[in-house]
Amino acid sequence: MLADARARMDGLARTPHLHVVRLGEDPGSVSYVRLKDRKAREIGMNSTVHALPEETTEAELLDLVERLNADEDASGILVQLPLPAHVDPNRVIEAISPDKDVDGFHPTGVGRLWTGAEALPPCTPQGIMRMLAFYDIPVAGRRAVVVGRSNIVGKPLAALLLAADATVTIAHSRTPDLGAVTRTADLLFVAVGRPEIVTPDMVREGAVVVDVGVNRVGTTPEGKARLVGDVRADVREVASALTPVPGGVGPLTVAQLLANTVTAAERQQARRAGA
Repeated sequence: MLADARARMDGLARTPHLHVVRLGEDPGSVSYVRLKDRKAREIGMNSTVHALPEETTEAELLDLVERLNADEDASGILVQLPLPAHVDPNRVIEAISPDKDVDGFHPTGVGRLWTGAEALPPCTPQGIMRMLAFYDIPVAGRRAVVVGRSNIVGKPLAALLLAADATVTIAHSRTPDLGAVTRTADLLFVAVGRPEIVTPDMVREGAVVVDVGVNRVGTTPEGKARLVGDVRADVREVASALTPVPGGVGPLTVAQLLANTVTAAERQQARRAGA
């Protein structure tokens, strides 16, 4: 995926430029933004991180977003979530130009996704779809169950699966007898943020299982954070394939972010050429 994004950059008149905005020093956000910045630079993409103080006001943040919207050199804009409590994330997301919203969260982009129109898809769901294609895992005609209903993963993933001709069920942590639903799946996607909520008895023999969850549950004997997914590791004894945690879906999300940035730059160049 990264190689493809790098190759597509060669066809652009100007190098794509990703702008990532971060408020405060949340350790997870700092680490994730640093990874995005590093991967962008590795493929030759321009990358700017706007590291703002946590006390930055919503008005100040919205002003920065508006300036980036108007900047022709800014191909993609991402405001790292979560934001401090005094900032409304919905207002910030809606302020980003849909044509530069490389996270794929803007309501206009969401509407385009569900209606099958051209859109920048949310990174994690689109990365999952590209992973399935890479491993030649068929989607059309198969029964897919998505456990999780977030705007970031569950809902957009369901839209992409429907567009690929899967028969889709959305379940969640409050679904009665969740196992009865998950056992119907040829393709099972779990993104609820609950450690090991899916166990082997909840998985159909031979199903493909994609674990999107990353949960910190204590520390290892070496003192490092112990990470587990939403799916118990021994599900691999039942499934035909299971993504690992960590190191499975996470890298796909960053790679798709850069691919979205290249796509945004391509579309912006086409519009400038047609103006």
